[in-house]
Amino acid sequence: MREIVLDTETTGLDPAQGHRLVEIGAVEIVNQIATGATFHVLINPEREVPDEAFRIHGHSTAALADKPTFAAIVEDFLAFIGEDRLVIHNAEFDLRFLNAELAARGRAVIAPERVVDTLMLARRKHPGVPNNLDALSDRYRIDRSKRVRHGALLDAELLVEIYGELTGGRQRSLLFAAAQEGTADGAALGAWRARPEALPARLNAPELSAHGALVAELGKSALWRRYQSDKDAG
Repeated sequence: MREIVLDTETTGLDPAQGHRLVEIGAVEIVNQIATGATFHVLINPEREVPDEAFRIHGHSTAALADKPTFAAIVEDFLAFIGEDRLVIHNAEFDLRFLNAELAARGRAVIAPERVVDTLMLARRKHPGVPNNLDALSDRYRIDRSKRVRHGALLDAELLVEIYGELTGGRQRSLLFAAAQEGTADGAALGAWRARPEALPARLNAPELSAHGALVAELGKSALWRRYQSDKDAG
């Protein structure tokens, strides 16, 4: 299953107050494994970047002045995400900004039902403790040493690993991958194969006799009697 893990950076907290996107980072995953396909763009917000926002993500007004506007990248963005599910941490925040930009250009907005909010997943799994990206990375021993500042693509890449931990996806995907690989004789790993010859019994005659006597004492409803019947039937 294809999903898009996504993060944004903005000029502030509320698009209703005129704040805009300055960065989008997205990572394609299939069966919760990153494919290597990404979408990353810095955006000219067509307004000043406040100092408090600059301190968070490091994108200044001057640095963004020659970057494309959202209108210039919207087609590429929509083509990358397609109709697939989006995975976002604190999705309500990012969706408000994405949908404000889309609506302003007459494009269909992203429905909340299409989004997996990993913050909600984390709060259900780890109630009563911090569940931001730093806390989750530390909890799951994910390297976040490059996260000196917030960055949309870097945070999306971290979220790929966090999402796997929150859902068990990394372990399932590893098992899935192993099952697809071939052994030396061409058989798939994990496939059941009968032994060409049965292993010899390890019980000697006195042990078998003692076991039979014990089963007889357990009565007619003993589990061992049903096992013996199944064995005889086979």
